[in-house]
Amino acid sequence: MTASAVDLFCGAGGLTHGFIKEGVSVNAGIDLDPACRYPFEFNNRSRFIEKDITKVSVAELRRLYPKGQIRILAGCAPCQPFSTYTNGLKAQEDVKWGLLSEFSRLAVGLRPEIVTMENVPNLRKHAVFHEFKQALVDAGYRVSVFIVDCSLYRIPQKRKRLVLLASRLGTIDLVPPPGDVKKPVTVRKIIGKLPAIRAGEQWKRDRMHKASTLSDLNMRRIRASTPGGTWRDWEESLVAECHKKKTGKTFPGVYARMEWDAPGPTITTQFFGFGNGRFGHPDQDRAISLREGAMLQTFPKGYRFVDPSQEVQIKAVGRLIGNAVPVRLGRVVAKSIARHLESVGGTENDTVRRKPKL
Repeated sequence: MTASAVDLFCGAGGLTHGFIKEGVSVNAGIDLDPACRYPFEFNNRSRFIEKDITKVSVAELRRLYPKGQIRILAGCAPCQPFSTYTNGLKAQEDVKWGLLSEFSRLAVGLRPEIVTMENVPNLRKHAVFHEFKQALVDAGYRVSVFIVDCSLYRIPQKRKRLVLLASRLGTIDLVPPPGDVKKPVTVRKIIGKLPAIRAGEQWKRDRMHKASTLSDLNMRRIRASTPGGTWRDWEESLVAECHKKKTGKTFPGVYARMEWDAPGPTITTQFFGFGNGRFGHPDQDRAISLREGAMLQTFPKGYRFVDPSQEVQIKAVGRLIGNAVPVRLGRVVAKSIARHLESVGGTENDTVRRKPKL
């Protein structure tokens, strides 16, 4: 069965790129952020629609699908209100939480054969998620929800994500992790061969291999840091005043270096800053570069985020990378959908039973 997708909240195209890698065509991506247009269209050769999701109609969405194909509606509504970094405190006051309701409106109105969503695990604690799930059930979907340990799927991050799969054709499952994975993919495996650069520098052969500057104080701090260590290992004069207080002692994961032989941390929109998490390079005195962050998000090394005629702005591009669905997770979702369609479209003997190569 031929299937094609539309990617809501498509961002720079992480989920879409994963779908395309698995042979699932993506008819269009929709996002409000104009900065997403270039990376989405250039790397995926797909249509980008710059539009507020609240202004998208079901009829408009329906026209994006060719007739006679299995329709997949995919998306990752902004997760910041539900993130553990905010402890969910913004969930009721941030207007972004309502975007999940908009996703529900479009899914129920369109009634595609397959709906999939990726978000943070903390989303399960909020009523808006249960309302979203129930709306799909009421519309005739079989809904499955998984908490995915990304490191088990060869994604080099200590990251857990919620993946929802819903089908009107039958029960749908997530493909299991590859059986031949004996240990997680490490930081060294992904970025270990990139050329050394200094803080504030950009490699001349790749504009994306660009690192933020460091203040004199932060340079002393990173030089006092060891891979896997914390700011608690520093001499007192280097410790930030906020961390000396009782309320700051529970944040050891900032101002820290990654470890070469372990997965990296969750890549956030602030990964380019040494003080924003465990984003220090394992042995170079700087935070990881934009390219390194993108590669840890499993974007291909040559993925373009900025038009060659424009300057690479660290904060702007860092936001695109941090907000993206890891490409490899997109492949896992696409492979799960493809396997499901094979199963419901043929006899039991026709079902593919090989181990997935991720």
